[in-house]
Amino acid sequence: MGNGALEGAVIAVAGAGGPAGQAALLRLAEAGAIVVGSDNDPERLAQAVDAARYAHGGATVTGDTVDLLDLNSTRDWATRVEKEFGRVDGLVHLVGGWRGSETFTKTSLDDWDLLELLLVRTVQHTSLAFHEALQRSDRGRYVLISAAGASKPTAGNAAYAAAKAAAEAWTLAMGDYFRKAGGEQGPTSAAAILVVKALVHDAMRADRPNAKFAGFTDVKDLAEAIAGVWEKPAAEVNGNRLWLTEKP
Repeated sequence: MGNGALEGAVIAVAGAGGPAGQAALLRLAEAGAIVVGSDNDPERLAQAVDAARYAHGGATVTGDTVDLLDLNSTRDWATRVEKEFGRVDGLVHLVGGWRGSETFTKTSLDDWDLLELLLVRTVQHTSLAFHEALQRSDRGRYVLISAAGASKPTAGNAAYAAAKAAAEAWTLAMGDYFRKAGGEQGPTSAAAILVVKALVHDAMRADRPNAKFAGFTDVKDLAEAIAGVWEKPAAEVNGNRLWLTEKP
């Protein structure tokens, strides 16, 4: 088990049942953190939690089915985590989703309606639910995973890029909260954005063995970068985009 900045830290992971969430649970547990995952799919979540427990015997990894589209449910989750473990040192936001179109003209606003919920509303809810607990921590971190397309949207990705950009802006506002709360000494907690082009995992490679996935970030490398956010001082990562791919 780990003995670094994550040893004994209590980290909540939203969207823990997906490939990126599974990788994050594994890496955080390996680093010695107490990991509390959530997902809206209980079966998928249970598999991810069991895998992390099995890989790292003795690690505390739990799962909680939470409706992140409901602010009260999300706040209840934050309260449960802090009450059970006495603190919350991190929230890793891995709720994803994608919709696109062939051209800008063919953009469907139904795509926006969906992506606004998945990519923006869930960020609003987790940040509002957890920010006070994170500020109380001596190593609180809120970590958003974003996409390079938010900084350079393409015609067919208008809805997706706009939703990611909104999520980034919301997270940066949270970072300003941490900055102001830190006063002259600087922030003790941080809100950071990890930017990828797109993510790839083993199942994708198996399905498309001839694909190159150029510029994609493997979910294991993303998990490593997530863990690395705790290795850096809060002032260094707070309110910043940390690029895991080339800037557009």
